[in-house]
Amino acid sequence: MKFLDQAKIYVASGKGGKGCVSFRREKYIEYGGPNGGDGGRGGDVIFVTDQNLNTLIDFRYQQHFKAMKGRDGMGKNKTGASGNDTVIKVPPGTEIYNEDKSVLLVDLVENNQKYIFLKGGKGGLGNSHFKSSTNQAPRQFTNGNPLEEQWVWLSLKLFADVGIIGLPNAGKSTFLSTISNAQPKVADYPFTTLHPVLGVIKNFDKEIVVADIPGLIEGAHEGKGLGDTFLAHIERCKILLHLVDSSDPNWRDNYSIVRKELKKYGQKLDQKEEIIALSKQDLNPESSNKVIDEMTTLNKNKKFTISSFNNKGIKELTNYLFDKCEIEDDQ
Repeated sequence: MKFLDQAKIYVASGKGGKGCVSFRREKYIEYGGPNGGDGGRGGDVIFVTDQNLNTLIDFRYQQHFKAMKGRDGMGKNKTGASGNDTVIKVPPGTEIYNEDKSVLLVDLVENNQKYIFLKGGKGGLGNSHFKSSTNQAPRQFTNGNPLEEQWVWLSLKLFADVGIIGLPNAGKSTFLSTISNAQPKVADYPFTTLHPVLGVIKNFDKEIVVADIPGLIEGAHEGKGLGDTFLAHIERCKILLHLVDSSDPNWRDNYSIVRKELKKYGQKLDQKEEIIALSKQDLNPESSNKVIDEMTTLNKNKKFTISSFNNKGIKELTNYLFDKCEIEDDQ
């Protein structure tokens, strides 16, 4: 499935139908009086979240959404039919901004959350409303209220229990494909992953969602390498799993680069709980043991040595992730 996390769309509610000018005309009934019905209400524009969606790709092919107008009123005091609402389905975690992205209008975070974004126009009044003692045959009516319209930006921030972070080529995609049903592109060069990938880890009747975001580079918080876009996807993750290539002699600098980018980006990303996984242990087992000893002197975070090639340490790490996510849910 193709991934898209930004989309600009046009939305418009339906205008109200106009009121009717009509008079009662029946045999043997003289001066029947006005009986023009009111116009129908215009349709609303409604956003609804759907947990089966995790991308905004559908909005690449359709950018205009219009609700139906209300029908005009009719004789015999019949109110016009209301216009059909337009329901727009989006993934949970979708934010809606105004056209220049300066104002956050609504943040849709719950599944099956329903939000009426634009109200349809109210129907106009028929001439029966204007009858008075001095005007027994009014010909006045009102038009329905006009529609509401707006260009908006949709921005998706993924929901996941665990967010995988690290420099490009740290082994994140290989790890995700090992532990879950996800099939990210894997190759031995940086920037293989060009968009976030979600995977589900199952353990009997339990499951957690893991998000692999593209590798971060220095300056990511300023948008370098689209890093600011990628970092937005881990704002809502409960735990960060930081993969560090233990076979790289510059592992210490690599770890520091990512930590600095988290802090500079803000949104308290650097304060999220971090689990460290020293990857590619199979390439140099002795070196990875030395790295984890030195890493222990840097911080007190939980650390694992893993190899997605021979599955070393994978089960222990995933079991720990399940335990931590369960604790987070209970809090």
